[in-house]
Amino acid sequence: MDKKLEKIFVLSVDFITINLSWIFFFYFRVESGWFQTITQPVFLLPMLAVYFYWLVLFSFVGMYRTWFAASRFDELSTLFKASFIGIFILFFLIMYDDYVHEVSSSNRFLIFIYWGIFLFLVSTGRLFVRSLQKRMLIQGIGRKNTIIVGFNQKSNNIHNTIAKYKELGLDLKAYVAVNKDNIGKEHNGVKVEDTVDKVIEIAEKYDAKELIIALEKHEEDTMMKVISLFDSKTMNIKIVPDLYEIISGQARTSQIYGFPLIDIMPQLMPEWEKKVKRLMDITVSLIILLLSSPLIIFASIAIKLDSKGPIVYKQERSGMNGRVFKIWKFRSMYEDAEKLTGPVWSSKDDPRVTKVGKWIRKVRIDELPQIWNVLKGDMSLVGPRPERPFFVEQLAAEIPLYKRRLTLRPGLTGWAQVKHKYDESVEDVKIKLRYDLFYIENISLRMDLKILIRTVFVVLFGKGHYQ
Repeated sequence: MDKKLEKIFVLSVDFITINLSWIFFFYFRVESGWFQTITQPVFLLPMLAVYFYWLVLFSFVGMYRTWFAASRFDELSTLFKASFIGIFILFFLIMYDDYVHEVSSSNRFLIFIYWGIFLFLVSTGRLFVRSLQKRMLIQGIGRKNTIIVGFNQKSNNIHNTIAKYKELGLDLKAYVAVNKDNIGKEHNGVKVEDTVDKVIEIAEKYDAKELIIALEKHEEDTMMKVISLFDSKTMNIKIVPDLYEIISGQARTSQIYGFPLIDIMPQLMPEWEKKVKRLMDITVSLIILLLSSPLIIFASIAIKLDSKGPIVYKQERSGMNGRVFKIWKFRSMYEDAEKLTGPVWSSKDDPRVTKVGKWIRKVRIDELPQIWNVLKGDMSLVGPRPERPFFVEQLAAEIPLYKRRLTLRPGLTGWAQVKHKYDESVEDVKIKLRYDLFYIENISLRMDLKILIRTVFVVLFGKGHYQ
């Protein structure tokens, strides 16, 4: 089942089961006549409000992400925890409302009856969706072409698991070997097509969406090579766990029917944190824009008086997943500074930088117009700094895993920016990449707040650039 269709189907079933829960509870609470009511309750408006309440809560906890090959127990466990929190929030809201209106009633505890009805119906709906999805996968609908890197006992064992459990929805199309001697060999009718040097061509040939790496312990370099080859491509990569220590901190263990696998480069930030992060981007950006408006006006006048050219300039940068966008910055260099040289690194005493430019760079005022990029969604407040496409391709060819930075929205500030100076060479980029990878591995709202606080000190005291 296509991801979009799956999400629409799950949303539709949730809409039915959540509203049915309210209808049954309303009948039990009001129409049955078993409980005293002070006023005649309204039916439709509260039902819609409660539905949107659960919709938002479910979105925050990741209930609408793709649950491909995931345990139904894990999904129901997440549902239980989300509904448990949600019911207690509703309970305390009802209790507060009773307190405000000076009403004393034990009927508020009936909300836990609603919880039981809600949990039963929504769980039933979710199980129906997953059972139908499983049947469709077995019948060949929504299956994913898969390639295994490695030809050994481990790769053969996982092949056997995939072949046995059709509900995984994986169709193994080819093996890719490390040694040329294995080319032409086969297991269960699937051949070794070529070596890892040709893995991208083979993946494109079969339109593969899943890549499983099953290599031996001494083949760590080959594993990293394969991962770096797919660094900028949309591919779900998993490895057999023997090599976990090689990428410690960048992987999350999962299982398919008892066979342990490790997801490479997963989304480490929960869905609810992603949404809060975006909400925080918008809120803080508007506050910064309001508070810094006098500084923006002052900087604009100073730039205009200091040298010819526009106050703000736009430049192409590579954003999330490599999408190119126009970044906004206060001009800190003379007009047409790169007309003769083309894109080059800035330096500590760069002659292209104006007098005002040196000052606004020192306290990072030159980055303020990027608030607009954050509001548009091109950037986030915190993330790896966006680089020009010209340098992205150049650096990706020299530095393994450089394009992993493109898995996140680029940031106005970042861990690398508060820990290191401006990029003046490839060596600076390599150092910053380590900080960026650390951020990607440890991304969280807490980490973002820490970086924002440190950025304030960088701006106030002019640190973090040329130390």
